[in-house]
Amino acid sequence: MSVENKVVVITGASSGIGEATAKLLASNGAAVVLGARREERLQEISQAIIDAGGKAAYRVTDVTDPEDLKELVSLAKEKFGAIDVIYNNAGIMPTSPISALKVNEWNAMIDVNLKGVLNGVAAVMPDFTTQKHGQIITTSSVAGLRSFIGSGVYGATKFAVRNLMEVIRMESAQEQTNIRTATIYPAAINTELLQHITDKNAKQGMDKLYKSVGITPDAIARVVNFAIDQPEDVNINEFTVYPTKQG
Repeated sequence: MSVENKVVVITGASSGIGEATAKLLASNGAAVVLGARREERLQEISQAIIDAGGKAAYRVTDVTDPEDLKELVSLAKEKFGAIDVIYNNAGIMPTSPISALKVNEWNAMIDVNLKGVLNGVAAVMPDFTTQKHGQIITTSSVAGLRSFIGSGVYGATKFAVRNLMEVIRMESAQEQTNIRTATIYPAAINTELLQHITDKNAKQGMDKLYKSVGITPDAIARVVNFAIDQPEDVNINEFTVYPTKQG
């Protein structure tokens, strides 16, 4: 498999989709470099991977800080000698009606969901351009494909990610740098995202939906593995993942 021996940087790796992806990729022979803000969780996950015979390293990382992302990529190169893939997975989802004017939450979503992705792209682009290969994978959302009440700003950040990733793909083809991209649009995946919602009505609605139809983060981990596992001349650039029960 082409996943084997790939060096993969993962943000938002301390739980949920990031954790599941790290464990799956490592079990298939990739070296994973984990970034998130919770050191204790990163340490636990990395040690579990190593104990299972895998290769892992971690660094406490705030994706809103460009230098943190650069240091995470540097760690990958220092520890494993290369950087092949970055999975921009960190994100927050404090949904609420626009009229609620939760401006601080708007800014936080822009900083993490959009600027955090841009910081990840900037951290790997010099290496990917020079070596003329690499892969950028990013978690968007079905809210980056469709408009949902209560998700105006969250959806705006995810729509922006969709555009960003497609332009990177097109520019790479034009520049002949062979950078592959994959944008993933998850629907109801049971992670810690709902914990960020402070609007009471929005929280109740999302809790009900996810309890009814939500599926495990392993579903997205398998998609990431599949995207990386394709031959270098194949770029499957978009994946929409719904629970079968979700309408």
